[in-house]
Order: sequence, then structure tokens, then C-alpha cells
Amino acid sequence: MHRDELGGGTNADGSKSLMFCSHCWKDGKFTEPDITVVEMKEKVKQKLQSFGFPGFIAGIFTRKIPKLERWK
Repeated sequence: MHRDELGGGTNADGSKSLMFCSHCWKDGKFTEPDITVVEMKEKVKQKLQSFGFPGFIAGIFTRKIPKLERWK
């Protein structure tokens, strides 16, 4: 969360989430509740590539997405 520009998502009570980022979690709910792991990996990969990361590096950075708490 230290790299999240907003310091993390927000819980329903307005407190900061220590589990989810501001791009994924707002007001105690997922911002994209129906996104799949595959879709999330592709979204993150595209975002990283837009920042100039080569595709293979972006792919490496998305490998752990399926292990995140959201998909347990």
C-alpha cells in the first residue's frame, strides 16, 4: 500500500484498507466485483506496459495476482 497514491482503499466505515488498494477497494466494496483473475492480470500487464515496462517484465509482475487475498 505504500505505493498506492491514496494509501490504500477505503472500508465501509471510511477507514483505510490494509488489504486492498484504492484501485480495487472503495467504501468496503470491490470497484470491479466481477473481474476474473485472467482479466485482472491482463489489465495490470497493460497498465505496466503503458508505463514503459516490456511485456515479459509486466508478465512477471502479474504472476502473483492469483495468490492475492481477493481470489482465495
